[in-house]
Amino acid sequence: MKKFLRHLPFLKAVFAFSLTAFGGPHGHIGMMIKTFVQKRKDVTEEELIEYNAFCQMLPGPSSTQTVTLIGWKRGGIPLAIVTLLIWILPATVLMSAFSFLVYYLDTKSIQQNLFFYVKPMSVGFVCFAAMSMMGRSVKNKATTFIMLCATVATVLVRSPWIFPVLLIVAGFITNFSNKRITSVVQKPRKIKWINLLFFAIVFIVAGIVSEIARRQQWEHRRVANLFENFYRFGSIVFGGGQALIPMMLVQFVSLPTKRGLSPYLTSGDLATGFGLVQAMPGPVFSVCAFVGGMAMSTYGPMWQVVGCLVSIIAVFLPSTLLLLFLFPIYQNLKQHVIIYRSLEGINAAIVGVIWASGLILFMEISSAGVDFVSLVVVLITFCILQFTKIPAPLVVLGWLLMGWAMH
Repeated sequence: MKKFLRHLPFLKAVFAFSLTAFGGPHGHIGMMIKTFVQKRKDVTEEELIEYNAFCQMLPGPSSTQTVTLIGWKRGGIPLAIVTLLIWILPATVLMSAFSFLVYYLDTKSIQQNLFFYVKPMSVGFVCFAAMSMMGRSVKNKATTFIMLCATVATVLVRSPWIFPVLLIVAGFITNFSNKRITSVVQKPRKIKWINLLFFAIVFIVAGIVSEIARRQQWEHRRVANLFENFYRFGSIVFGGGQALIPMMLVQFVSLPTKRGLSPYLTSGDLATGFGLVQAMPGPVFSVCAFVGGMAMSTYGPMWQVVGCLVSIIAVFLPSTLLLLFLFPIYQNLKQHVIIYRSLEGINAAIVGVIWASGLILFMEISSAGVDFVSLVVVLITFCILQFTKIPAPLVVLGWLLMGWAMH
């Protein structure tokens, strides 16, 4: 217990981070650098870049996995699990509550007023993250070329599959270098096969139970169906929470309609949930709590709460199990020269992807006709982060108050 208590300041920082982390995965990275690297020094910038690069190659929410790895580095798997739970708690509670209140809320007003400056502020965080990481990851012509190509490819090819492809190609390119491993060889980490076994068992059992529930017409079969659907989504989705939307649209709206059944929720409800989650701090995957709640709303409040819980557990569980299984393997493999050389290109590609994310976000804002104001917000946010020691949560709070006061 004493060992755990010494991590309380870190867990408080994670909770504060979860309340102010706007902007999706790439916006989160900028805040992680400010909070866990520069302020608290829980990890080095090299470690954070490495964790993020590794998580980009896995299915599931990359920023959530990165935060989990920071907790793992500090206190092993127990602290990693607690870190994960604290990180997802505020967003999932808020999105669960919105599944109850959505018919009574003026969602347009919420997004246009209090959160008016959140998107351009997030671009500022993205630019800060890219600039900070570029100094350590882009040091020669090859890595500069990789970064630029990754930026252009990500902007032009709007597909979640572009991320793993870019990382593989970038790692292949830098394997032509003569870079040698200079660090001391570490003792191989023990591989916990139980995590992979548990992942596979849950995947199979969830599918079987869901199909039995559907065929036998269980009264509350929708709960079993939701768990299987979201567990499958969390196992295969790349590209963050945005990639979940088309999957949920097909699974919960289009497919039931084709079968002559009532959809789990309407496409309008799904759009509302996605709009709300854009204004929420924390992981975009928290939208699953909203969808699960809406899907079970016709069964009463108790089952609506069950829908929220089942959906959020199911979508985060597979990516966490894969992370706990694969990261020790990666730690062992990176001591081989092929993996070691690949990291140089992978890190450069990550910087390119982050620059591209900032460009894409800003282009989306500009299409709404607020480009000049947004540019000023981006520049002010970047300068505050780059040249002052103002904590990231205060920067976020400042823009929220500005939006509330000005609109």
